[in-house]
Amino acid sequence: MKFQLIIFLALSVLAACSSPKNTGVTQQPTLADYQVGEKWVWKYKGVTTEGEVRSDGVDTREIVMADGVLGMTIGKDTIPVTDIVKKDESKTPKYAWPLQVGKKWKYENNWTSQDGTTGSQSQDAEILSYQEEKVAAGTFMAYTIKYTGKTTNSRGYNAEEEEVWLYAPAVKNFIKLTQSQGDFLYVEELIEYSIPE
Repeated sequence: MKFQLIIFLALSVLAACSSPKNTGVTQQPTLADYQVGEKWVWKYKGVTTEGEVRSDGVDTREIVMADGVLGMTIGKDTIPVTDIVKKDESKTPKYAWPLQVGKKWKYENNWTSQDGTTGSQSQDAEILSYQEEKVAAGTFMAYTIKYTGKTTNSRGYNAEEEEVWLYAPAVKNFIKLTQSQGDFLYVEELIEYSIPE
């Protein structure tokens, strides 16, 4: 009887630890968490409410060694991983580390596009859950982070928006993004994640 009780308690603890409802706390990845050859591939598509496809393609990122420095390829650029893992000192960051269910913060971003258009985003962010999420690349434990606010730019654009990001600590990145901005819906989903053996 005592042995069965110990087994039952041990299984209960393991179930609680592996339960999707286990919210935990996730720290920001560090340089040591990345390795050469690690690769992410997302499929993205953006469509207006009238059905006009404005973007449709694949985005690939990979960890490489460039001039003795660990970097991540993003398009034609290679960004040092030290820049990616550098602590964001902003009072309004995209991700408010450490991640934990129930956390709320304000995200603000000002930007300039390649054609010189300037713009800004102002959003309220909240981590809604931490649970198993299935995408084309597989099933991962992921935080659901919801951003609600607006985007404006210097060309007169002004739209309410809602973004839902699924961030998976195991891949150190988002596995799905769903963005609704005015009459435009954009979805980006991880279709492949690999690390060298």
